[in-house]
Amino acid sequence: MKPLRIGLAGLGTVGIGVIRLLRENADLITARAGRPIEVVAITARDRTRDRGTDLSAMRWHDSATAVAQDPEIDVAVELIGGSEGSAHDMVRTALERGLPVVTANKALVALHGDSLSRLSAEKNAPLLFEAAVAGGIPAIKLVREGLAADRLLSVGGILNGTCNYILTEMRATGRDFTDVLTEAQAKGYAEAEPSTDVDGWDTAHKLAILAGLAFRPIAFKTLSVQGIRDITATDLKFADELGYRIKLLGMARQAENGSVAAWVRPCLVPAKAPIAAVDGVFNAVSTQGVFSGPMTISGRGAGEGPTASAVVADLIDLARGTAIPVWGTTSVSPAADCASLADLNSAFYLRLNVQDRPGVMAELTSVLRDHDVSVHFVSQHDAATGCADLTIITHQVPEKAIHAAATALAVLPVVTGKPLVLKIEDPLA
Repeated sequence: MKPLRIGLAGLGTVGIGVIRLLRENADLITARAGRPIEVVAITARDRTRDRGTDLSAMRWHDSATAVAQDPEIDVAVELIGGSEGSAHDMVRTALERGLPVVTANKALVALHGDSLSRLSAEKNAPLLFEAAVAGGIPAIKLVREGLAADRLLSVGGILNGTCNYILTEMRATGRDFTDVLTEAQAKGYAEAEPSTDVDGWDTAHKLAILAGLAFRPIAFKTLSVQGIRDITATDLKFADELGYRIKLLGMARQAENGSVAAWVRPCLVPAKAPIAAVDGVFNAVSTQGVFSGPMTISGRGAGEGPTASAVVADLIDLARGTAIPVWGTTSVSPAADCASLADLNSAFYLRLNVQDRPGVMAELTSVLRDHDVSVHFVSQHDAATGCADLTIITHQVPEKAIHAAATALAVLPVVTGKPLVLKIEDPLA
């Protein structure tokens, strides 16, 4: 049996994990793929570094592009990361050659999936990216293959393990964001420069891919993105008391006119919802289909083992001769702007720190009334001397109404600090 020969760029945690997995499970993988799969060509930033595994039998190249140009490989595997530069150059070079590509690069697919899908179709070169979303969870296969016969109404979930770990620890220990972030960095759950994770961009990249598979490609720059820096341990405590958990969600839904509403933000999720129980570094992907109904799958969303497993699963598909269009269909519309969220209705959580004196509630409710925000529930909690925290749960109101009301509340003399507005969301509702 002729091996499927792999050219691999990027020898970080995942790249070495792929090589180790192919070696340690060689017999199993050969049986499932119908032929051996071997890495024969590699490149990395530092050729001399000891990576704890024998790479001597592989051809070294000076660049990722050179790997893609190697005439003796059958598949290019890109594990460098980043939406531009050598990662983008390698993938385009390989596709131009008509060479299949496997990548774990969510930023690349989210930002350039539109053009890469056209090149993939033109050159009849498959582009597979199971590892780009939720690590070892088969999220791409679920949406693109498992639910191929159904019309999906929504897709999304908890797509970043770093944020989920931080929120879980804040809730469990009562510590603040900065303290738990530092711990997450020490444990290797968060990067030294964590903004891509905690500001929601990693989740946004993954959501853009899921939305493209479920509905149509979206213009990434129009996606509404909010991270978790403003969430306090107090908010997590209040949410618990109200019967909710706070999770960073990325969600996309398609309207009847074909437009896609998509957003990333921390939300209050009902404690009884399946996704509310997904804690720590775990991810979860939820779908809602006309025929398939509600579905949630969860597991480890990152790390050497899960991500390498997803990369090799794509290689097994290629070895079997599987070739699926990038977005799962041969007729793909160009990337479109996300729909405006201004008129979408939802219930909201509003947290205010106010002066603790008579007449405050009258001032607050007057502002809410003027902006047509109907209050469902109010709870008061002691705060610093002379102040109180108020949590308000609204009835269903348009986004533009609650944000206009929050802006007006922020300038009241009785309100101290910036009000926090969180959407109340059940991904399977």
